[in-house]
Amino acid sequence: MATISAADVARLRKVTLAGMMDCKKALEEAGGDFEKAIEIIRKKGQAVASKRADKEATEGVVLSKVSSDGTLGALIVLNSETDFVAKNAEFIALANKILEIALAENPASLENLKNLPMEDSTVGEKVIEYMGIIGEKLDLANYEKVVAPHVQAYIHPGNRLATLTGFSKAGLDIQVYKDVAMQVAAMNPVAIDKEDVPGNIIAQEIEIGKEQARREGKPENMLEKIAQGKLAKFFKDNTLLNQDFIKDSKITIRQYLSSVDKDLTVTEFKRYTLNI
Repeated sequence: MATISAADVARLRKVTLAGMMDCKKALEEAGGDFEKAIEIIRKKGQAVASKRADKEATEGVVLSKVSSDGTLGALIVLNSETDFVAKNAEFIALANKILEIALAENPASLENLKNLPMEDSTVGEKVIEYMGIIGEKLDLANYEKVVAPHVQAYIHPGNRLATLTGFSKAGLDIQVYKDVAMQVAAMNPVAIDKEDVPGNIIAQEIEIGKEQARREGKPENMLEKIAQGKLAKFFKDNTLLNQDFIKDSKITIRQYLSSVDKDLTVTEFKRYTLNI
């Protein structure tokens, strides 16, 4: 039997992200052949992927981060089957490595991200490979990015909710950017301003408003006016710039930004959460 050194195990672990014992066993099975050991770990991942294809992966982590110059933000969702795995340090390390690749390469889509090189394989292949290590289904389920003069990331404690918020101006008090990124996380707006709300959502809210008024016994000729009033309330509560600022409910986010710089506004935001 080939002698397996600690250095060989550490090297294989660095390449595959597998645990120390998994790496040692793979090297022993491969007779010390490093490339063969990598293949053994990969095949184990493929076998687990096939076996657990019908399982649901709804746990996991949501992570976001911004480039060193602050102009690009990336957000990824890496799902697992269980919360136990979601809290595993190696699983979180895998998610962070994928996030770093997304920031470095700025892929156009999730599929492009999955096809990017990651160490000796691709991001997508690495996720499958890791399934063999962890023993349950994993899924790189989502990827978003924001480009702006300044982008702010926020990850809620527990790694189950994250946001990216783009701003029209850079170089201002960092706390302002953080405040608005946390507002997006806490208040879950549907759009930046009322003009940005999709038409289907507006139509749906009008119908809901009419139906509520109808059930309250309001006259049919008043339903449209009542529904429009409810729609205005919807815009107030669900569009970022019109929401009350969570740290000072006497002002809106628009007013808060204007008090810092009259030209400061939000250009884009992304928010993703697992069930919490």
